[in-house]
Amino acid sequence: MISLLGAIFLGWSLGANDAANAFGSAVSSRMVKFLTASILASIFVLLGAILEGRAGIETLQGLTQLTLKMAIASSFAAAMTVTLMTLVGLPVSTSQAMVGAILGISYLNRQLNFAGLGKVVACWFGTPVGGMLIAVVLYKLLAVLYNRSRIDLFASDILLRLALIGAGSYAAYTLGANNVANVTAVFVGAGQLSFLSASVIGGLSIALGILTFSRGVMETVGKKLVRLDPFSALVVVLAEGLTVHFYTVIGVPVSTSQAVIGAVIGVGLVKGISTVSPRTLWNILLGWFLTPAIACFVAVALYFIINLKYVPG
Repeated sequence: MISLLGAIFLGWSLGANDAANAFGSAVSSRMVKFLTASILASIFVLLGAILEGRAGIETLQGLTQLTLKMAIASSFAAAMTVTLMTLVGLPVSTSQAMVGAILGISYLNRQLNFAGLGKVVACWFGTPVGGMLIAVVLYKLLAVLYNRSRIDLFASDILLRLALIGAGSYAAYTLGANNVANVTAVFVGAGQLSFLSASVIGGLSIALGILTFSRGVMETVGKKLVRLDPFSALVVVLAEGLTVHFYTVIGVPVSTSQAVIGAVIGVGLVKGISTVSPRTLWNILLGWFLTPAIACFVAVALYFIINLKYVPG
């Protein structure tokens, strides 16, 4: 169990930060209570991990051959990188951190599945683009349906509240299904966990992060979505969930944060407003390149440290 501490820490930090992408808009706007959101998010994250987490696990564990020491080094390297990038305020992708760490390990064992790596990297760039395109289509479609419904303000508020709960639960499901691979795939590759146990342990660690430390992130980071309006926030969360679910089906772990950013830009294009500043875009690009590079370096350094032996003089 001690060997899994890095994975559990990574899952905990992932849950604490990324739950805001599912329920941040609903909680920060006071349309859904935090306790309700955290319980629903935890349940659906675990369900997603167990029901649809296997494909992503197979992709990551197939990138290179892993021993237990290599799995430990890559897991801690990804967790340390996510923590570091969060502290300096740069957008961080757990998926990119884990793949960067695996790349560092593949450098050591001189074995890398280039076809699998190419598939993963291509999807990194496709995530925000997909979120943007889906958001544009969803916004126009839902706007037509909403305008034709002709419901009163009170009924509209109830409907929007229920829709945010449903969309948030779906986004939490896709978070678990897609990102559980980042938490425990390396231990499946090292032969330490089965697919089911990896899904359960990974899902539980993400849920633990949501239940214990996601409130502040939901109430503050979520406000970035509410700046649009509740209807637009609903579109963003739905677009994020659909985008991440698509990549879950094809077995590639991606960043929910990058899917959200793409969706926000898509809503901005429809409404004709500027939703993301040039500085924010620059920080996103910086995070894209720095996260895997730092994780790669840290994984190599940790592996060498783990293998150091004391030789008496």
